Amino acid sequence: MFTVRAMVFSLVVLVAFVLVYPTLGSYLSARAEVEQLRLARDAALAENADLEADLKRWDDDAYIVAQARERLSFVMPGETAFLVVDPETVPDTPADVGGAVPETGDGATRPWYATVWESVEIAGSLDVDGRPTDEPAPPGGPVVPESGTEPAG
Repeated sequence: MFTVRAMVFSLVVLVAFVLVYPTLGSYLSARAEVEQLRLARDAALAENADLEADLKRWDDDAYIVAQARERLSFVMPGETAFLVVDPETVPDTPADVGGAVPETGDGATRPWYATVWESVEIAGSLDVDGRPTDEPAPPGGPVVPESGTEPAG
């Protein structure tokens, strides 16, 4: 049966719950946030350690040479570079037959800097308006755009 003592005890427990629950809720959410921040800090410290280790590898000359060979396809003087192409990744037909293909006469591909240099030479041989320098100028002289107008294209 309900006694006055049980009712007072229930009332005290209910008041205590109403007073403590919001504080306990905020404490638990703050604790979870602190734990997430610790995990993020630990991940950042681990990433920083990896990056510092990666940076220290660049102090080794052998690593620099290996990276130059791997990333830039550099070879040492006197060495011959060979490019082995996986037949499963290379299509049987060329993708674009109309464009410029950077190949030499013997079928080997040219290095990228040779293609860039050829582009610079072609651009240097053109006149300002895009014609080769050996072609005669059109009648009326070169077309100079008016100031304040945007070029097309």
